[in-house]
Amino acid sequence: MNLNNLERQRVGLECTNCHTRIPLDRSLTGCPACGESLLEAVYDFGQMDIPVWLSQVKNRRPNLWRYREVLPIASAHNIVSMGEGGTPLIKSHALAASLGLKHLYIKDERQGPTGSFKDRQATVAISALKEMGVDELVVASTGNVAIAYAAYCARAGIKLWAFFPSLTPGDKMREAALYGAEVIKITGTYDQTKELAARFAQTKGIFLDRGIKSVAAIEAMKTMAYEIADDLGAELLGGERWLAPDWFLQGVSGGMGPIGVGKGFREMLNFGLVDQMPRMGLVQSAGCAPMVEAFRRGQRIATPIDNPQTIIATLATGNPGRAYEVLYDYVRRHGGYFTAATDEDAFTATLILARTDGISVEPATAVTFAGLINMVRERVIKPDDIVVVNCSGHTMSVEKHVLGDQWQHSVDLSGQDKTPALPEEGLLSALEQVEAQVRRIVIIEDNVDAARLIQRILQARGSYDIHLAHDGVAGIQLIRDLMPDLVVTDLMMPDVDGFAVIDTMKSDKLMARIPIVVVTAKDLTPKEKARLSGQIEMLLQKGSFIDEEFIESLVSKLP
Repeated sequence: MNLNNLERQRVGLECTNCHTRIPLDRSLTGCPACGESLLEAVYDFGQMDIPVWLSQVKNRRPNLWRYREVLPIASAHNIVSMGEGGTPLIKSHALAASLGLKHLYIKDERQGPTGSFKDRQATVAISALKEMGVDELVVASTGNVAIAYAAYCARAGIKLWAFFPSLTPGDKMREAALYGAEVIKITGTYDQTKELAARFAQTKGIFLDRGIKSVAAIEAMKTMAYEIADDLGAELLGGERWLAPDWFLQGVSGGMGPIGVGKGFREMLNFGLVDQMPRMGLVQSAGCAPMVEAFRRGQRIATPIDNPQTIIATLATGNPGRAYEVLYDYVRRHGGYFTAATDEDAFTATLILARTDGISVEPATAVTFAGLINMVRERVIKPDDIVVVNCSGHTMSVEKHVLGDQWQHSVDLSGQDKTPALPEEGLLSALEQVEAQVRRIVIIEDNVDAARLIQRILQARGSYDIHLAHDGVAGIQLIRDLMPDLVVTDLMMPDVDGFAVIDTMKSDKLMARIPIVVVTAKDLTPKEKARLSGQIEMLLQKGSFIDEEFIESLVSKLP
Protein backbone atom coordinates (compact mmCIF):
# COMPACT_ATOMS: atom_id res chain seq x y z
CA MET A 1 0.00 0.00 0.00
CA ASN A 2 1.30 3.43 -0.94
CA LEU A 3 0.82 5.47 2.22
CA ASN A 4 1.71 8.68 0.44
CA ASN A 5 -1.39 8.38 -1.77
CA LEU A 6 -4.29 9.94 0.10
CA GLU A 7 -6.74 8.80 -2.58
CA ARG A 8 -6.58 5.29 -1.01
CA GLN A 9 -8.47 6.70 1.98
CA ARG A 10 -11.94 5.17 2.37
CA VAL A 11 -13.86 7.17 4.96
CA GLY A 12 -17.39 6.73 6.21
CA LEU A 13 -19.35 8.09 9.14
CA GLU A 14 -21.02 6.26 11.99
CA CYS A 15 -23.71 7.61 14.28
CA THR A 16 -22.60 7.30 17.92
CA ASN A 17 -26.21 6.74 18.98
CA CYS A 18 -27.74 4.18 16.58
CA HIS A 19 -24.50 3.23 14.71
CA THR A 20 -25.98 3.92 11.27
CA ARG A 21 -23.28 4.25 8.59
CA ILE A 22 -23.57 7.29 6.29
CA PRO A 23 -21.32 8.92 3.66
CA LEU A 24 -19.37 12.11 4.25
CA ASP A 25 -20.90 14.70 1.88
CA ARG A 26 -22.20 18.26 1.79
CA SER A 27 -25.78 17.29 2.69
CA LEU A 28 -24.58 16.23 6.13
CA THR A 29 -26.62 17.67 9.00
CA GLY A 30 -26.68 14.64 11.29
CA CYS A 31 -27.73 11.02 11.35
CA PRO A 32 -30.62 10.43 8.88
CA ALA A 33 -31.95 7.60 11.05
CA CYS A 34 -32.15 9.25 14.49
CA GLY A 35 -31.10 12.89 14.01
CA GLU A 36 -28.01 12.52 16.20
CA SER A 37 -25.36 15.17 15.44
CA LEU A 38 -22.52 13.31 17.20
CA LEU A 39 -20.84 11.39 14.37
CA GLU A 40 -17.48 9.65 14.11
CA ALA A 41 -15.37 8.91 11.05
CA VAL A 42 -14.62 5.25 10.39
CA TYR A 43 -11.71 4.01 8.27
CA ASP A 44 -10.47 0.87 6.60
CA PHE A 45 -7.29 0.15 8.58
CA GLY A 46 -7.23 -3.52 7.67
CA GLN A 47 -4.06 -3.44 5.54
CA MET A 48 -2.25 -0.59 7.30
CA ASP A 49 1.43 -1.40 7.85
CA ILE A 50 2.02 0.35 11.19
CA PRO A 51 5.87 0.18 11.26
CA VAL A 52 6.04 1.62 7.73
CA TRP A 53 3.50 4.29 8.61
CA LEU A 54 5.41 5.28 11.77
CA SER A 55 8.66 5.64 9.84
CA GLN A 56 6.92 7.99 7.40
CA VAL A 57 5.28 9.98 10.20
CA LYS A 58 8.63 10.60 11.88
CA ASN A 59 10.06 12.04 8.65
CA ARG A 60 7.23 14.53 8.17
CA ARG A 61 6.92 18.06 9.51
CA PRO A 62 5.61 18.03 13.11
CA ASN A 63 2.08 19.26 12.51
CA LEU A 64 -1.40 17.78 12.59
CA TRP A 65 -1.34 16.60 8.98
CA ARG A 66 1.63 14.30 9.56
CA TYR A 67 -1.11 11.84 10.60
CA ARG A 68 -3.12 12.42 7.42
CA GLU A 69 -3.81 8.71 6.81
CA VAL A 70 -6.08 8.68 9.88
CA LEU A 71 -7.93 11.91 8.99
CA PRO A 72 -11.10 12.23 6.85
CA ILE A 73 -9.68 14.02 3.78
CA ALA A 74 -9.47 12.15 0.48
CA SER A 75 -7.10 14.46 -1.39
CA ALA A 76 -4.10 16.39 -0.11
CA HIS A 77 -5.01 19.22 -2.50
CA ASN A 78 -7.99 20.10 -0.31
CA ILE A 79 -6.04 20.50 2.92
CA VAL A 80 -6.31 24.03 4.37
CA SER A 81 -3.45 24.35 6.81
CA MET A 82 -1.45 27.01 8.63
CA GLY A 83 0.93 24.72 10.54
CA GLU A 84 -1.46 23.75 13.34
CA GLY A 85 -0.62 20.85 15.63
CA GLY A 86 2.83 19.69 16.65
CA THR A 87 2.50 21.74 19.85
CA PRO A 88 5.02 21.15 22.67
CA LEU A 89 4.47 18.93 25.68
CA ILE A 90 5.96 20.99 28.50
CA LYS A 91 7.01 19.37 31.76
CA SER A 92 5.91 21.38 34.79
CA HIS A 93 8.50 21.84 37.52
CA ALA A 94 7.32 24.45 40.01
CA LEU A 95 3.59 23.71 39.93
CA ALA A 96 4.26 19.97 39.87
CA ALA A 97 6.55 20.26 42.88
CA SER A 98 3.99 22.27 44.82
CA LEU A 99 1.38 19.60 44.14
CA GLY A 100 3.75 16.75 44.93
CA LEU A 101 3.50 15.36 41.37
CA LYS A 102 6.50 13.78 39.65
CA HIS A 103 5.18 13.75 36.09
CA LEU A 104 2.95 16.72 35.24
CA TYR A 105 2.91 17.77 31.58
CA ILE A 106 1.17 20.66 29.85
CA LYS A 107 0.08 20.20 26.23
CA ASP A 108 0.56 23.78 25.06
CA GLU A 109 -2.21 24.32 22.52
CA ARG A 110 -1.86 28.10 22.80
CA GLN A 111 0.73 27.92 20.05
CA GLY A 112 -1.75 27.26 17.25
CA PRO A 113 -2.28 29.87 14.49
CA THR A 114 -5.18 31.55 16.35
CA GLY A 115 -3.99 30.63 19.85
CA SER A 116 -6.25 27.72 20.81
CA PHE A 117 -6.71 23.99 20.27
CA LYS A 118 -9.75 24.77 18.09
CA ASP A 119 -7.28 25.35 15.24
CA ARG A 120 -7.09 21.56 15.01
CA GLN A 121 -10.84 21.35 14.52
CA ALA A 122 -10.84 24.23 12.04
CA THR A 123 -8.19 22.78 9.75
CA VAL A 124 -10.01 19.43 9.50
CA ALA A 125 -13.52 20.94 9.22
CA ILE A 126 -12.65 23.57 6.63
CA SER A 127 -10.57 21.10 4.61
CA ALA A 128 -13.52 18.68 4.58
CA LEU A 129 -15.94 21.45 3.59
CA LYS A 130 -13.64 22.57 0.82
CA GLU A 131 -13.54 19.00 -0.44
CA MET A 132 -17.37 18.93 -0.38
CA GLY A 133 -17.57 22.19 -2.34
CA VAL A 134 -19.13 24.25 0.48
CA ASP A 135 -18.68 28.00 -0.04
CA GLU A 136 -20.78 29.45 2.81
CA LEU A 137 -21.03 28.30 6.42
CA VAL A 138 -22.92 29.04 9.66
CA VAL A 139 -21.37 28.32 13.06
CA ALA A 140 -22.44 28.97 16.66
CA SER A 141 -19.57 29.51 19.07
CA THR A 142 -18.55 30.95 22.43
CA GLY A 143 -15.30 32.26 20.96
CA ASN A 144 -12.41 30.05 19.97
CA VAL A 145 -14.20 27.88 17.39
CA ALA A 146 -15.51 30.89 15.49
CA ILE A 147 -12.12 32.63 15.56
CA ALA A 148 -10.38 29.55 14.21
CA TYR A 149 -13.07 28.91 11.61
CA ALA A 150 -12.97 32.56 10.51
CA ALA A 151 -9.22 32.40 9.91
CA TYR A 152 -9.36 29.12 7.98
CA CYS A 153 -12.48 30.15 6.03
CA ALA A 154 -10.64 33.30 4.95
CA ARG A 155 -7.80 31.12 3.68
CA ALA A 156 -10.20 28.74 1.91
CA GLY A 157 -12.44 31.45 0.43
CA ILE A 158 -15.52 30.33 2.41
CA LYS A 159 -17.96 32.95 3.77
CA LEU A 160 -18.63 32.51 7.49
CA TRP A 161 -21.62 33.57 9.60
CA ALA A 162 -20.60 33.43 13.28
CA PHE A 163 -23.27 33.47 16.00
CA PHE A 164 -22.09 34.33 19.54
CA PRO A 165 -23.93 34.46 22.90
CA SER A 166 -23.70 37.85 24.56
CA LEU A 167 -21.37 36.59 27.33
CA THR A 168 -18.60 36.04 24.78
CA PRO A 169 -15.75 38.53 25.39
CA GLY A 170 -15.94 41.38 22.89
CA ASP A 171 -12.28 40.87 21.95
CA LYS A 172 -13.09 37.39 20.67
CA MET A 173 -15.99 38.60 18.54
CA ARG A 174 -13.86 41.40 17.11
CA GLU A 175 -11.12 38.94 16.19
CA ALA A 176 -13.60 36.80 14.24
CA ALA A 177 -14.81 39.93 12.46
CA LEU A 178 -11.21 40.85 11.64
CA TYR A 179 -10.93 37.66 9.57
CA GLY A 180 -14.05 38.67 7.61
CA ALA A 181 -16.74 36.71 9.44
CA GLU A 182 -20.26 38.14 9.69
CA VAL A 183 -20.68 38.40 13.47
CA ILE A 184 -24.15 38.05 15.05
CA LYS A 185 -24.37 38.64 18.81
CA ILE A 186 -27.31 36.94 20.56
CA THR A 187 -28.72 38.11 23.88
CA GLY A 188 -29.26 34.65 25.30
CA THR A 189 -27.53 31.45 26.33
CA TYR A 190 -25.20 29.40 24.15
CA ASP A 191 -27.89 26.75 23.65
CA GLN A 192 -30.32 29.46 22.46
CA THR A 193 -27.60 30.82 20.18
CA LYS A 194 -27.18 27.38 18.58
CA GLU A 195 -30.92 27.11 17.98
CA LEU A 196 -31.08 30.53 16.30
CA ALA A 197 -28.04 29.76 14.14
CA ALA A 198 -29.70 26.53 12.98
CA ARG A 199 -32.92 28.36 12.03
CA PHE A 200 -30.92 31.01 10.17
CA ALA A 201 -28.98 28.38 8.21
CA GLN A 202 -32.18 26.52 7.29
CA THR A 203 -33.97 29.69 6.20
CA LYS A 204 -31.05 30.92 4.08
CA GLY A 205 -30.12 27.49 2.75
CA ILE A 206 -26.57 27.77 4.12
CA PHE A 207 -24.49 24.83 5.32
CA LEU A 208 -24.68 24.52 9.13
CA ASP A 209 -21.63 23.39 11.06
CA ARG A 210 -23.43 20.71 13.00
CA GLY A 211 -22.82 17.20 11.74
CA ILE A 212 -19.36 18.08 10.39
CA LYS A 213 -18.56 19.82 13.68
CA SER A 214 -18.49 16.59 15.68
CA VAL A 215 -16.61 14.72 12.94
CA ALA A 216 -13.96 17.44 12.62
CA ALA A 217 -13.64 17.94 16.38
CA ILE A 218 -13.26 14.25 17.18
CA GLU A 219 -10.90 13.47 14.31
CA ALA A 220 -8.81 16.60 14.84
CA MET A 221 -8.54 16.28 18.62
CA LYS A 222 -7.43 12.66 18.35
CA THR A 223 -4.20 13.93 16.77
CA MET A 224 -3.43 15.51 20.14
CA ALA A 225 -3.45 11.98 21.60
CA TYR A 226 -1.00 10.80 18.92
CA GLU A 227 1.36 13.69 19.69
CA ILE A 228 1.13 13.14 23.46
CA ALA A 229 1.91 9.42 23.19
CA ASP A 230 4.83 10.07 20.84
CA ASP A 231 6.30 12.83 23.04
CA LEU A 232 5.82 10.93 26.32
CA GLY A 233 7.55 7.92 24.82
CA ALA A 234 10.50 10.10 23.84
CA GLU A 235 10.57 11.82 27.25
CA LEU A 236 10.17 8.82 29.54
CA LEU A 237 11.12 5.78 27.45
CA GLY A 238 13.91 7.19 25.29
CA GLY A 239 11.79 6.94 22.15
CA GLU A 240 11.71 3.14 22.19
CA ARG A 241 7.92 3.13 22.02
CA TRP A 242 4.92 5.40 22.49
CA LEU A 243 3.37 5.92 25.93
CA ALA A 244 -0.14 6.83 27.08
CA PRO A 245 -0.39 8.93 30.26
CA ASP A 246 -2.25 7.78 33.36
CA TRP A 247 -4.46 10.89 33.23
CA PHE A 248 -5.61 13.33 30.56
CA LEU A 249 -7.32 16.45 31.96
CA GLN A 250 -9.45 19.00 30.12
CA GLY A 251 -12.08 21.60 30.90
CA VAL A 252 -15.27 20.56 29.15
CA SER A 253 -18.36 22.26 27.82
CA GLY A 254 -19.61 20.35 24.79
CA GLY A 255 -17.09 17.55 25.34
CA MET A 256 -15.79 17.02 21.80
CA GLY A 257 -12.15 17.48 22.77
CA PRO A 258 -11.81 14.60 25.25
CA ILE A 259 -14.03 12.39 23.07
CA GLY A 260 -11.55 12.92 20.24
CA VAL A 261 -8.55 12.32 22.48
CA GLY A 262 -10.15 9.11 23.70
CA LYS A 263 -10.69 7.96 20.12
CA GLY A 264 -7.05 8.67 19.34
CA PHE A 265 -5.82 6.51 22.20
CA ARG A 266 -8.31 3.79 21.23
CA GLU A 267 -6.89 3.72 17.71
CA MET A 268 -3.33 3.59 19.03
CA LEU A 269 -4.26 0.78 21.41
CA ASN A 270 -5.69 -1.16 18.46
CA PHE A 271 -2.53 -0.43 16.44
CA GLY A 272 -0.39 -1.73 19.32
CA LEU A 273 1.30 1.65 19.78
CA VAL A 274 0.27 2.07 23.46
CA ASP A 275 -0.63 -0.44 26.14
CA GLN A 276 -3.32 1.41 28.09
CA MET A 277 -6.14 3.93 27.86
CA PRO A 278 -5.67 7.05 30.04
CA ARG A 279 -8.16 8.00 32.71
CA MET A 280 -10.07 11.18 31.91
CA GLY A 281 -10.16 14.14 34.31
CA LEU A 282 -13.13 16.23 33.11
CA VAL A 283 -13.57 19.63 34.71
CA GLN A 284 -16.52 22.03 34.43
CA SER A 285 -17.29 25.45 35.82
CA ALA A 286 -19.26 25.11 39.05
CA GLY A 287 -21.77 27.58 37.64
CA CYS A 288 -22.53 25.27 34.72
CA ALA A 289 -21.69 21.67 35.54
CA PRO A 290 -24.44 19.37 34.23
CA MET A 291 -21.93 16.57 33.54
CA VAL A 292 -20.44 16.73 37.03
CA GLU A 293 -23.84 16.78 38.72
CA ALA A 294 -25.10 13.84 36.65
CA PHE A 295 -21.93 11.83 37.31
CA ARG A 296 -22.17 12.41 41.05
CA ARG A 297 -25.75 11.09 40.92
CA GLY A 298 -24.65 8.09 38.88
CA GLN A 299 -26.77 9.18 35.90
CA ARG A 300 -25.77 8.44 32.31
CA ILE A 301 -27.99 11.26 30.98
CA ALA A 302 -27.33 14.82 32.18
CA THR A 303 -30.12 17.14 33.24
CA PRO A 304 -29.77 20.40 31.24
CA ILE A 305 -29.06 23.64 33.08
CA ASP A 306 -31.26 26.43 31.71
CA ASN A 307 -29.50 29.37 33.31
CA PRO A 308 -25.70 28.91 33.58
CA GLN A 309 -24.15 30.91 36.42
CA THR A 310 -20.62 31.41 35.09
CA ILE A 311 -18.89 34.29 33.38
CA ILE A 312 -16.67 31.82 31.51
CA ALA A 313 -18.66 31.76 28.29
CA THR A 314 -16.66 28.94 26.70
CA LEU A 315 -17.87 26.58 29.45
CA ALA A 316 -21.51 27.74 29.55
CA THR A 317 -23.10 24.81 27.70
CA GLY A 318 -26.12 23.89 29.77
CA ASN A 319 -27.07 20.85 27.70
CA PRO A 320 -24.13 18.58 26.78
CA GLY A 321 -26.47 16.07 25.15
CA ARG A 322 -25.01 12.81 23.86
CA ALA A 323 -21.43 13.92 24.46
CA TYR A 324 -21.84 13.37 28.20
CA GLU A 325 -23.13 9.84 27.63
CA VAL A 326 -20.02 9.03 25.58
CA LEU A 327 -17.72 10.48 28.25
CA TYR A 328 -19.67 8.77 31.03
CA ASP A 329 -19.22 5.42 29.29
CA TYR A 330 -15.51 6.14 28.80
CA VAL A 331 -14.96 6.90 32.49
CA ARG A 332 -16.91 3.84 33.57
CA ARG A 333 -14.86 1.64 31.25
CA HIS A 334 -11.37 3.13 31.50
CA GLY A 335 -11.47 5.21 34.69
CA GLY A 336 -11.63 8.90 35.35
CA TYR A 337 -13.32 11.64 37.34
CA PHE A 338 -15.74 14.53 36.81
CA THR A 339 -15.16 17.59 39.01
CA ALA A 340 -16.06 21.28 39.10
CA ALA A 341 -14.24 24.48 40.03
CA THR A 342 -15.62 27.95 40.63
CA ASP A 343 -14.85 30.96 38.47
CA GLU A 344 -12.86 32.35 41.39
CA ASP A 345 -10.82 29.15 41.61
CA ALA A 346 -10.16 29.42 37.89
CA PHE A 347 -8.86 32.97 38.08
CA THR A 348 -6.67 32.03 41.07
CA ALA A 349 -5.32 29.10 39.05
CA THR A 350 -4.50 31.50 36.21
CA LEU A 351 -2.27 33.47 38.54
CA ILE A 352 -0.71 30.35 40.05
CA LEU A 353 0.21 28.87 36.66
CA ALA A 354 1.51 32.17 35.30
CA ARG A 355 3.64 32.86 38.37
CA THR A 356 5.03 29.36 38.82
CA ASP A 357 5.51 27.90 35.34
CA GLY A 358 5.28 31.13 33.31
CA ILE A 359 2.24 29.99 31.30
CA SER A 360 -0.71 32.32 30.77
CA VAL A 361 -3.98 30.54 29.99
CA GLU A 362 -7.62 31.21 29.14
CA PRO A 363 -10.35 30.63 31.76
CA ALA A 364 -11.39 27.23 30.34
CA THR A 365 -7.83 25.99 30.87
CA ALA A 366 -7.62 27.68 34.27
CA VAL A 367 -10.72 25.75 35.33
CA THR A 368 -8.85 22.59 34.31
CA PHE A 369 -5.87 23.46 36.52
CA ALA A 370 -8.20 24.35 39.40
CA GLY A 371 -9.73 20.90 38.92
CA LEU A 372 -6.25 19.36 38.90
CA ILE A 373 -5.48 20.99 42.24
CA ASN A 374 -8.77 19.67 43.65
CA MET A 375 -8.07 16.15 42.36
CA VAL A 376 -4.61 16.15 43.94
CA ARG A 377 -6.00 17.39 47.25
CA GLU A 378 -8.70 14.71 47.15
CA ARG A 379 -6.02 12.05 46.41
CA VAL A 380 -7.74 11.10 43.15
CA ILE A 381 -4.47 11.78 41.33
CA LYS A 382 -1.45 10.14 42.97
CA PRO A 383 2.13 11.51 43.13
CA ASP A 384 3.53 8.93 40.69
CA ASP A 385 0.79 9.33 38.07
CA ILE A 386 1.73 10.64 34.63
CA VAL A 387 -0.65 13.56 34.08
CA VAL A 388 -1.21 15.59 30.91
CA VAL A 389 -3.31 18.77 30.97
CA ASN A 390 -4.72 20.29 27.79
CA CYS A 391 -3.68 23.96 27.82
CA SER A 392 -6.34 24.96 25.32
CA GLY A 393 -5.93 28.72 24.88
CA HIS A 394 -4.37 32.03 25.90
CA THR A 395 -5.62 34.50 28.50
CA MET A 396 -5.31 37.67 26.39
CA SER A 397 -8.97 38.70 26.53
CA VAL A 398 -9.53 38.07 30.24
CA GLU A 399 -6.63 39.62 32.14
CA LYS A 400 -8.95 42.26 33.58
CA HIS A 401 -10.98 39.54 35.32
CA VAL A 402 -7.82 37.91 36.68
CA LEU A 403 -5.82 40.94 37.77
CA GLY A 404 -8.61 43.36 38.64
CA ASP A 405 -7.99 47.09 38.52
CA GLN A 406 -5.02 47.26 40.89
CA TRP A 407 -2.46 45.43 38.75
CA GLN A 408 0.01 48.32 38.54
CA HIS A 409 1.53 50.94 40.84
CA SER A 410 1.63 54.52 39.56
CA VAL A 411 4.20 57.05 40.75
CA ASP A 412 3.72 60.71 39.79
CA LEU A 413 7.10 62.48 39.60
CA SER A 414 5.81 65.74 38.17
CA GLY A 415 6.85 68.67 40.35
CA GLN A 416 8.85 66.41 42.65
CA ASP A 417 12.49 66.99 43.51
CA LYS A 418 12.96 63.50 44.82
CA THR A 419 11.47 60.08 44.25
CA PRO A 420 8.49 59.52 46.59
CA ALA A 421 8.08 56.32 48.58
CA LEU A 422 5.84 53.69 47.03
CA PRO A 423 2.45 53.36 48.73
CA GLU A 424 1.95 50.51 51.18
CA GLU A 425 -0.79 48.15 50.01
CA GLY A 426 -2.26 44.99 51.49
CA LEU A 427 0.14 42.08 51.51
CA LEU A 428 3.22 44.18 50.84
CA SER A 429 2.48 46.28 53.89
CA ALA A 430 1.95 43.19 56.06
CA LEU A 431 5.25 41.75 54.94
CA GLU A 432 7.12 44.96 55.68
CA GLN A 433 5.79 44.86 59.24
CA VAL A 434 7.12 41.33 59.71
CA GLU A 435 10.40 41.93 57.94
CA ALA A 436 12.10 43.15 61.11
CA GLN A 437 11.24 39.81 62.81
CA VAL A 438 11.97 37.39 59.97
CA ARG A 439 15.14 37.95 57.96
CA ARG A 440 16.88 34.60 57.67
CA ILE A 441 15.05 31.44 56.60
CA VAL A 442 16.25 27.84 56.17
CA ILE A 443 14.28 25.59 53.80
CA ILE A 444 14.81 21.82 54.12
CA GLU A 445 13.31 19.95 51.15
CA ASP A 446 14.72 17.00 49.20
CA ASN A 447 12.68 17.88 46.10
CA VAL A 448 14.81 20.55 44.44
CA ASP A 449 11.91 22.03 42.44
CA ALA A 450 9.68 22.28 45.51
CA ALA A 451 12.48 23.98 47.47
CA ARG A 452 13.05 26.51 44.69
CA LEU A 453 9.32 27.21 44.45
CA ILE A 454 9.07 28.06 48.14
CA GLN A 455 12.20 30.17 47.80
CA ARG A 456 10.74 32.04 44.81
CA ILE A 457 7.45 32.71 46.59
CA LEU A 458 9.29 34.14 49.60
CA GLN A 459 11.76 36.20 47.56
CA ALA A 460 8.95 37.66 45.47
CA ARG A 461 7.45 39.12 48.61
CA GLY A 462 10.41 40.24 50.69
CA SER A 463 14.18 40.63 51.00
CA TYR A 464 14.75 37.46 52.95
CA ASP A 465 18.10 35.72 53.42
CA ILE A 466 17.14 32.20 52.30
CA HIS A 467 19.29 29.06 52.58
CA LEU A 468 18.40 25.65 51.13
CA ALA A 469 19.23 22.17 52.36
CA HIS A 470 18.17 19.03 50.52
CA ASP A 471 18.36 16.53 53.38
CA GLY A 472 17.85 16.50 57.13
CA VAL A 473 21.53 16.24 58.08
CA ALA A 474 22.52 19.29 56.03
CA GLY A 475 19.43 21.12 57.29
CA ILE A 476 20.31 20.62 60.95
CA GLN A 477 23.86 21.79 60.32
CA LEU A 478 22.58 24.92 58.52
CA ILE A 479 20.27 25.70 61.43
CA ARG A 480 23.12 25.35 63.93
CA ASP A 481 25.43 27.51 61.84
CA LEU A 482 22.93 30.26 60.92
CA MET A 483 20.37 30.26 63.75
CA PRO A 484 17.63 31.42 61.35
CA ASP A 485 14.39 33.22 62.23
CA LEU A 486 12.28 30.55 60.56
CA VAL A 487 12.62 26.92 59.35
CA VAL A 488 10.44 25.48 56.58
CA THR A 489 10.83 21.71 56.31
CA ASP A 490 9.41 18.72 54.49
CA LEU A 491 8.64 15.58 56.49
CA MET A 492 9.42 12.82 54.02
CA MET A 493 13.18 12.79 53.41
CA PRO A 494 15.72 9.93 53.25
CA ASP A 495 17.83 9.09 56.30
CA VAL A 496 17.11 12.00 58.66
CA ASP A 497 13.49 12.98 58.00
CA GLY A 498 11.51 16.07 59.03
CA PHE A 499 10.35 14.50 62.28
CA ALA A 500 13.99 13.94 63.28
CA VAL A 501 14.85 17.52 62.34
CA ILE A 502 12.06 18.82 64.57
CA ASP A 503 13.02 16.54 67.47
CA THR A 504 16.67 17.67 67.20
CA MET A 505 15.69 21.34 67.20
CA LYS A 506 13.35 21.03 70.16
CA SER A 507 15.98 19.18 72.25
CA ASP A 508 18.48 22.04 71.81
CA LYS A 509 17.92 25.14 73.96
CA LEU A 510 19.13 27.54 71.28
CA MET A 511 17.27 25.98 68.35
CA ALA A 512 14.08 25.24 70.28
CA ARG A 513 12.88 28.84 69.98
CA ILE A 514 13.00 28.88 66.17
CA PRO A 515 9.50 28.70 64.58
CA ILE A 516 8.93 25.70 62.28
CA VAL A 517 6.57 25.38 59.33
CA VAL A 518 6.00 21.91 57.86
CA VAL A 519 5.12 21.47 54.17
CA THR A 520 4.28 17.91 53.18
CA ALA A 521 2.34 15.77 50.69
CA LYS A 522 2.01 13.00 53.31
CA ASP A 523 -1.34 12.07 54.83
CA LEU A 524 -0.50 12.20 58.51
CA THR A 525 -1.74 9.53 60.88
CA PRO A 526 -3.30 10.59 64.21
CA LYS A 527 -0.08 9.49 65.94
CA GLU A 528 2.05 11.65 63.62
CA LYS A 529 -0.25 14.63 64.14
CA ALA A 530 0.04 14.19 67.89
CA ARG A 531 3.83 14.06 67.54
CA LEU A 532 3.82 17.44 65.81
CA SER A 533 1.29 19.04 68.14
CA GLY A 534 2.86 21.95 70.00
CA GLN A 535 6.13 21.56 68.09
CA ILE A 536 5.40 23.51 64.90
CA GLU A 537 3.72 26.77 63.97
CA MET A 538 1.87 25.54 60.88
CA LEU A 539 1.22 22.43 58.77
CA LEU A 540 0.70 22.98 55.02
CA GLN A 541 -0.26 20.24 52.58
CA LYS A 542 1.48 20.40 49.21
CA GLY A 543 -1.10 21.58 46.74
CA SER A 544 -2.62 24.06 49.19
CA PHE A 545 0.17 26.53 49.84
CA ILE A 546 0.65 28.16 46.44
CA ASP A 547 -1.72 31.09 46.72
CA GLU A 548 -1.57 34.76 47.46
CA GLU A 549 -2.20 34.24 51.19
CA PHE A 550 0.61 31.71 51.76
CA ILE A 551 3.23 34.11 53.02
CA GLU A 552 0.73 36.25 54.91
CA SER A 553 -0.59 33.11 56.67
CA LEU A 554 2.92 31.88 57.29
CA VAL A 555 4.24 35.04 58.88
CA SER A 556 1.06 35.66 60.87
CA LYS A 557 1.90 32.58 62.95
CA LEU A 558 5.26 33.94 64.01
CA PRO A 559 5.84 35.56 67.42
